[in-house]
Amino acid sequence: MKLDENIIKSLKEYTKDLSREVELCLYAGTHDKRGELITMLEQVASVSDKISYRDVNVKEVAVREGLSFKIVAEGEDTGINFSGIPGGHEFSSFVLAVLQAGGTPMKLDEGLQQQIKAINDDLVFESFISLDCHVCPDVVQTLNQLCLLNPRISHEMIDGALHQGLADERKVQGVPTVFLNKEPFSSGQISPAQIIEKITERFSGNASALVEDDKVYDSIVIGGGPAAATASIYLARKGLEVATVAETFGGQVKETVGIENVTSIRAITGSTLTENIRQHLGDYPIALRDDIRVKEIQVTDSGLKKFVLSTGEVLQARTGVIATGAQWRKLGVPGEQENVGRGVAYCPHCDGPYFKGKDVAVIGGGNSGVEAALDLAAICKSVTVVEFLDSLKADQVLIDKLHATENAEVILSAAVKEVKADDAGVTAIAVEMRDSGELVDVAVAGVFVQIGLAPNSNFVSDLVDLNERNEITVTSKCETSVEGIFACGDVTDTPYKQIIISMGEGAKAGIAAFEYLLTAEPIEAS
Repeated sequence: MKLDENIIKSLKEYTKDLSREVELCLYAGTHDKRGELITMLEQVASVSDKISYRDVNVKEVAVREGLSFKIVAEGEDTGINFSGIPGGHEFSSFVLAVLQAGGTPMKLDEGLQQQIKAINDDLVFESFISLDCHVCPDVVQTLNQLCLLNPRISHEMIDGALHQGLADERKVQGVPTVFLNKEPFSSGQISPAQIIEKITERFSGNASALVEDDKVYDSIVIGGGPAAATASIYLARKGLEVATVAETFGGQVKETVGIENVTSIRAITGSTLTENIRQHLGDYPIALRDDIRVKEIQVTDSGLKKFVLSTGEVLQARTGVIATGAQWRKLGVPGEQENVGRGVAYCPHCDGPYFKGKDVAVIGGGNSGVEAALDLAAICKSVTVVEFLDSLKADQVLIDKLHATENAEVILSAAVKEVKADDAGVTAIAVEMRDSGELVDVAVAGVFVQIGLAPNSNFVSDLVDLNERNEITVTSKCETSVEGIFACGDVTDTPYKQIIISMGEGAKAGIAAFEYLLTAEPIEAS
């Protein structure tokens, strides 16, 4: 893998302030792609006198057919290993590991860092990834940071495509798949907060006791998407003290490939919009706690709200805004997660235009699925609706429209078993006919999963009123059933789950919380 001059130039800029010596040590072995890896490592080493490359010419446990290398800082093994050629989406993981090993500060929340440093067990992580998977880097980068914070932790990134035998041996059927001490740890997208929670739950001796902060914020906003960010900005602009706690900054927006329906923004990617939101939030004195989950909200007799964090900390506020969003219900089949952004999509409004003139499938025959099929039929070559049950469950008027659509067809009593893809993206879905057991391939370029949204409301299910879909019920002013607690965005029963609507609801929630504080009695810390 040869890096182009623009990448080399960027790397020289990124690495100019390294404060520690970093060595890229290649283990012994043979592989027909070993030369490509050596070329890449030598090029990266050439950008700074603080980085060097060395073929250590020894075999160790981490050796995977000659494509394994480790990162050493100041002569000490960091515990970070790559088995494969970290190109594609994982190139950023490799570069970030070099920078952080070289002294660049990591952005991981201080509370999480303290939890990691307190771990007293030997933890050996292995993550199986695909270079085409855009969610894998989040997992790889988090695990690499654990290594840099605690010498008892090591991590090996394994490219499943180049180590298929090992992937088959471990029965890996999707990415990212993580093993801890050779045992299954997680499969699919997982946040840094969830990774650390799973570790502390498994090694209970490391769980930290609750630590209560005496500070009382005017408002604490929970969430990292457009609704949460807008509510935080509106509150901060009123001169209030605000903290924002985000498990995954950006939420669903971060995973959206293309966005063309936010007024005045003609076209933007989800990752760029997420970064813009983060920068806008940074223009105000908002205490952002990133990669942190709120496990519980408690309300005292005086009305004080206490927010129990996944780090073991307890924050206090006079008001709270819940904007934790929702997540698309997943099929949970091989090929789904690793092809998100390569043919697998969850929002027909955002991603549909990218499949103009192509064959697509919609999974799900409820209102959302049939509505998606009708929208897509207007721009796609053909649309195939796949429904698990023996009939469509959408409103009859929608079903009638679907049957009247010439380029749409329906497959009933069918279960999707796999999403198939090649280097260019999705090529087909494997569908099992439930009556006969026959397995057939349906050739498509895109798969829109429409089996519903799951609101992220479980952590407050015993606190605020929810509807039958587990959405938080709110008034026109975003008030919940609990005084002083507001909610906005996709976690609520507000119809039409769209970015621009979430932003508007976030503004309403921020203004409503401010008005509440104007008339509420002062609350002291407990």
